[in-house]
Amino acid sequence: MKRRDFIITTGLASISFGISAFGTGEEIITADDLQKYLRSLYPVGEPSVDRIIIGDPDTRIRKAGTVWTPYLKILEKAVSQDINVLIAHEPTFYMHWDLENLEKKEQNYFDNTPSPAKEQYLEALEKKKRWIESKGLVIIRSHDVTDLICIPFGLGQKLGFKNEDIVRSKEYYNVYQVEKDTAANIARRIASKLKDIHQPGVAFYGDPDRTVSTVGLGTGCISDPRDYTELNPDLYISVDDTVKTWQHAFYAEDTGKPLVVINHGTSEEMGVRLLNEHLRSNIPSIEFIHFNEGCDYKWITA
Repeated sequence: MKRRDFIITTGLASISFGISAFGTGEEIITADDLQKYLRSLYPVGEPSVDRIIIGDPDTRIRKAGTVWTPYLKILEKAVSQDINVLIAHEPTFYMHWDLENLEKKEQNYFDNTPSPAKEQYLEALEKKKRWIESKGLVIIRSHDVTDLICIPFGLGQKLGFKNEDIVRSKEYYNVYQVEKDTAANIARRIASKLKDIHQPGVAFYGDPDRTVSTVGLGTGCISDPRDYTELNPDLYISVDDTVKTWQHAFYAEDTGKPLVVINHGTSEEMGVRLLNEHLRSNIPSIEFIHFNEGCDYKWITA
């Protein structure tokens, strides 16, 4: 059985992610041990952003945490709870390759940033970096692995979809069979599932009266409807960091093809929680705390 088929069949809430680089009797003691364990869960292409972003790899773990995005306020909360190793899904330093961007001038994000924004971003970056170092905090990034084995399945489960209802899929994308209904009613049900992770509604484009029996979703920003059109879902789910009004939204409105847009954090929160569940179950010698985020902007209404 292929690894992907095994993941879908078994279900991620209780899955054993396969053979780890660590034997069952070998303890994970340091941040470097934990990073190697995370990378052992699933093979990803190189170079990968999954690595220790900042901090001493030899740091002995007192307590560990998981989070979708390591905002400074989250780091402060982690330190206050005696966490000295934090696993984050998204970047710490405002760009996909984190501090590596600063070291490789040919790909330095800030080289193309105009003043005064460049100076302000670099100042914020350095301030955050100094604060992390002063606290002895280690930040591990688990992005590429988690995207493949947790994120899309976590969102599907949160929306009430079952793995056995997947009718078509490819890497990062699943299409679920759902009870036939109008696009508007399907969108309302999706919205109702997201209230407790701070998203009280969803954006909708297309024909609200169109009949829907399949729903397609991707993995965070890997959710451009154009990239999984061949899977032919009746309704697409994408995120606000991917959808462009003049492309995806205009197309949905002109053709009637239903498109639901949710927040990036909303789409990935449950996948990071699945990772936390796995770590707590498989590394009982370490206490793992999860910092709930979900929709990462505040809803302010009239």
